[in-house]
Amino acid sequence: MKRICLNCNDPIIGRTDKKFCSDQCRNAYNNVKNKGFENHVSRINSILRKNRVVLERMSGSVNKKVVPVISFSTSGFNFNYYTSTYTTKKGLVYYFCYEYGYLQLGSDKVMIVKRED
Repeated sequence: MKRICLNCNDPIIGRTDKKFCSDQCRNAYNNVKNKGFENHVSRINSILRKNRVVLERMSGSVNKKVVPVISFSTSGFNFNYYTSTYTTKKGLVYYFCYEYGYLQLGSDKVMIVKRED
């Protein structure tokens, strides 16, 4: 039985369990197969990384800092994306982008914190 490459339909020579004629064909096939999922994940990771960078820049070298909420909108920060939340005993919800988090203080201020593990 003649085996053919799943990507280019060329004949396969070699091991009986090979599915592709070359590494290039294997990579091309998998890139096309995973394209939609990878684009979605890549876009979300990009937003999360940008949010983290914004929080890091705004906080400076301190672990806790209060900043005006307007500075978030001018920096391109996206409040809809975060990696985790932390709810205090008082019911306050901190939103984290990796190790940097923020807490809304009313409608005009935000407190940025850095989690120390």
